[in-house]
Amino acid sequence: MRGTTVPPGTPCSRPRAGELPMHRLEVPAPHAPPFAVGTFDTIGPLSRAEFPHRHTFHELVHVTGGTGTHVVDLARWPLRPPHFGVITPGQVHQWAGVRGLTGHVVVFTDDFLLDHPADRERLRRLSERPWLELDERADAAVSRLIADLEEEHRHGEESVLRALLHVLVVRVGRLPGTPEAPPVPAGAVAAEFTRLAGNPDLGLWSVSAHADRIGVTPGHLTEAVKAATGRTAAQLLREARTREAQRFLLRTDLTVRQVASRVGFADPAYFCRFFRRETGLSPGDFRRGGEKHHD
Repeated sequence: MRGTTVPPGTPCSRPRAGELPMHRLEVPAPHAPPFAVGTFDTIGPLSRAEFPHRHTFHELVHVTGGTGTHVVDLARWPLRPPHFGVITPGQVHQWAGVRGLTGHVVVFTDDFLLDHPADRERLRRLSERPWLELDERADAAVSRLIADLEEEHRHGEESVLRALLHVLVVRVGRLPGTPEAPPVPAGAVAAEFTRLAGNPDLGLWSVSAHADRIGVTPGHLTEAVKAATGRTAAQLLREARTREAQRFLLRTDLTVRQVASRVGFADPAYFCRFFRRETGLSPGDFRRGGEKHHD
């Protein structure tokens, strides 16, 4: 996992077409622990980035002031500080229209949870309700723990840092949660599915892969797409997959095996059966027929 850390000043990895920027954790030296804690200002401007992005690391945010909105996946959370937020690796988030943002940020990779691997599951569960409104007592408790983390980070005792982080994760998990995140509107889910399905370069060929990317369950995605289009997500993905295979067969010299791999089939024989079922032709017959078979 140390590959998810980079030296200070390293530019964000350039995303491929259709993908979001992926931020990695900066560390001051190659063997420094994959951990940082500080205010939004000391962590840096990317800690309050206003564009959608993902991380290779976990991020905990304690917001003590500010106005605007925090967006996690497709759920929007208005700022009414104090708050505690949890963003796990791969989740999409951004700050929208934020002014006067104050508070602290704690960032770390999975590597840093070495002493307490069960915290990975705790953080995953917390990320399902990623934005907590804190009462006065909870805010004070979180503030004390983060102050301890800052103090220990200055001393550089990694084992104590791991222990303090474990205490923070466990105690936040005990806080009474606000109601579950508001459900993502079906129209927004369907629109995001259409956008993703229309970009074959992303390599998302299953309903579950799209649901994971959007941040909803496969069942919710299927219902939303059916309500918006009258067709199931699986039907639309089969059509998209078939169109992409046809494009490769007509416009490239890739072998059938290579085409199968490009559209997500590990087994070329299964790809051939899929293609014949969808088009009535084998991949070879379709290619030999040329443009007259192309939609």
